[in-house]
Amino acid sequence: MDSSSGKLESSDKLLLAALHLIAEKGYNGVTTQEIATAAGLSEKTLFRHFGSKQKLLEAAFDRYHYAAEMKKLFAEKLVWDLEKDLLLVTTTYHEIMNRNRKMIQISLKEDEGQLPGFRERTQKHPQQLLEILTNYFIDMSSKGKIVTANPELHAFTFIMMHFGAFMNDLDSHKSYPGITLEPFVQESVRLFARALRP
Repeated sequence: MDSSSGKLESSDKLLLAALHLIAEKGYNGVTTQEIATAAGLSEKTLFRHFGSKQKLLEAAFDRYHYAAEMKKLFAEKLVWDLEKDLLLVTTTYHEIMNRNRKMIQISLKEDEGQLPGFRERTQKHPQQLLEILTNYFIDMSSKGKIVTANPELHAFTFIMMHFGAFMNDLDSHKSYPGITLEPFVQESVRLFARALRP
């Protein structure tokens, strides 16, 4: 973003247009010309910035996925109270995932065969979150604030629980329409924190 004018930079326009169109039509269903036109730019500008459609899509994932925001949250906002920290992590996770719904839909439906290396790249962010949360549990254990024999498994369990909740809400056909996200987040954090306390 151009912070002085509040206008989107050309690269951001292209990234957002690519996410929108690829989520709607699929990777093979949209051309670089369509992406450039939707961004209000030329195809030449797209290639100058990114080189190819796959590199554009990969850049969109790197730019808009949650790893950087989560790293910052863990570095700056933790209070070392398990329930408060997990609530902050979970709320932030769901905010980011919901903001990036189209990106997640793309990652779920695109075939690795047509986009070599794409699946590995999309897995980088969840793996980084797993590492960050595992390290948090290790630190909390060393401070005597939790009991955990397997911090990585606990981190994985926590992440998968919330990824599952996100997936339930990903489309309009919710499997559990009577259960809304906010009470689920509150209860899951409360139960998880209670299970890990000494």
